[in-house]
Amino acid sequence: REHSKHEIMSKHDPQAYQPRGELARPTPPAYPRDLVGYGRVLPDPKWPGGARVAVQFVINYEEGSENCILDGDAESEKLLSEIVGAPAYQGQRHMNIESLYEYGSRAGFWRLHRLFTERHMPCTVYACALALERNPEAAQAMVEADWEIASHGYRWLDYQNIDEATEREHIRLCVEIQQKVVGSRPLGIYQGKPNVNTLKLVAEEGGFLYNSDTYADDLPYWNMSYGKPLLMIPYTLDNNDMRFSQALEGDRFFTYLKDAFDVLWEEGATQPKMMSIGLHCRIVGRPGRSLGLAKFLDYVKAKEQTWVCKRIDICNHWYKYHKPCTSAKL
Repeated sequence: REHSKHEIMSKHDPQAYQPRGELARPTPPAYPRDLVGYGRVLPDPKWPGGARVAVQFVINYEEGSENCILDGDAESEKLLSEIVGAPAYQGQRHMNIESLYEYGSRAGFWRLHRLFTERHMPCTVYACALALERNPEAAQAMVEADWEIASHGYRWLDYQNIDEATEREHIRLCVEIQQKVVGSRPLGIYQGKPNVNTLKLVAEEGGFLYNSDTYADDLPYWNMSYGKPLLMIPYTLDNNDMRFSQALEGDRFFTYLKDAFDVLWEEGATQPKMMSIGLHCRIVGRPGRSLGLAKFLDYVKAKEQTWVCKRIDICNHWYKYHKPCTSAKL
């Protein structure tokens, strides 16, 4: 039978989690949102090597897929650049915004590539398919570095008011284009600016092992709303260079990341968690900000009981050791 939206959005696997030896958890009232999660006693993620925290870095590769009238959009891009409060130009190109984005793909990406490859540290790329297609050299470098290339959708657009059919087609295109450009499909997806239909369409596509359009927890969790369990690996908007795009010194970014990591590492003595770090080629790829990232990479690399990994590694680990609480098939 056809389920109502309220029924579909109310199936929250973390609420079924019951810590061993603990008192039974009270059942919350039915509600489309999950405000409860794992509760006071978290599951042990059993990170490899007894790590206290799983750290993974995400490079958002968006440049060339943003709003631009050259691609038939009604207005120019206005978000996440060096120009604070940039207006969108209706029916016109914004030449400064375009060149600021171009810096990300032409120079910033390669600076980040060097920072990670010289340290032999893994990362995940959230790649917009159109941006990936327009810079095959960068795509090739990602593959050669053995980075995970997850999907950031077809284009870097706000899908809030985009109709379901168009978004479904964009999800199909992001898989098709990435397969063509790098030889393999994405296994994870972060649409970034989703709407109420996005998770349903991701589950419907059928080939994604995880989705990251959530910021709701310090650990992965299963979403049971769409038949087959969908693994949710939370992302971050606080450990993210977008919040420091107007900071002229990299130390602010380093200090915030270090503080977040130190708290999670201390908590990890009894309750291990994960830490995501979001990066953008046109933001932290600038020389003055990249030093703060370099310092944090070195700090994390030197810290014991820390698992630096790709998001697909966390995904595979969760599938192996943390099956959904229900009997639904994966």
